Amino acid sequence: MSETSRSATFGGGCFWCTEAAMKELDGVASVTSGYAGGHVENPSYRQVCSGDTGHAEVVQVEYDPEVITYDELLEVFFATHDPTQLNRQGPDVGTQYRSIVLYHDDEQRERVEAYVEALDEEYDDDVVTEIEPLETFYRAEENHQDYFEKNPNDAYCQMHAAPKVEKVREKFQQKLKQA
Repeated sequence: MSETSRSATFGGGCFWCTEAAMKELDGVASVTSGYAGGHVENPSYRQVCSGDTGHAEVVQVEYDPEVITYDELLEVFFATHDPTQLNRQGPDVGTQYRSIVLYHDDEQRERVEAYVEALDEEYDDDVVTEIEPLETFYRAEENHQDYFEKNPNDAYCQMHAAPKVEKVREKFQQKLKQA
């Protein structure tokens, strides 16, 4: 990773799916599943799933902006979830599955606000993605890290994560890591 590495934080439903999709991209050094956007310190998965913490399941992406830009990450993020679904993605329902971008600085805030404004024109329904400053990112428990990679035959992964990974591989071929 270069000295210019940056972080980006996204929530678009289950973090297993978002993590798996983002890990495919060249320039992405790491993707960490976790929780952010709420009011409880060091929440557990069980607490976040209760919907009472205010946190969303998110991923923190460490990337090299010389290889992949923040705008390109936004493009992949918005292509792999439905930003018009309020507090849900597919079968996952609750505020913890909301569409959210937690920006790290004013530049990211400006980029995501402009991106969402342009994206809003493409949908019949309103884009409901929240745009908030990242206050604290809490790393999820170890069993949630690299979940799709460790559990490729899991039924949930096959039905929800695998199609997102395939979409990234098809739609963003030029941005994929080379084997």
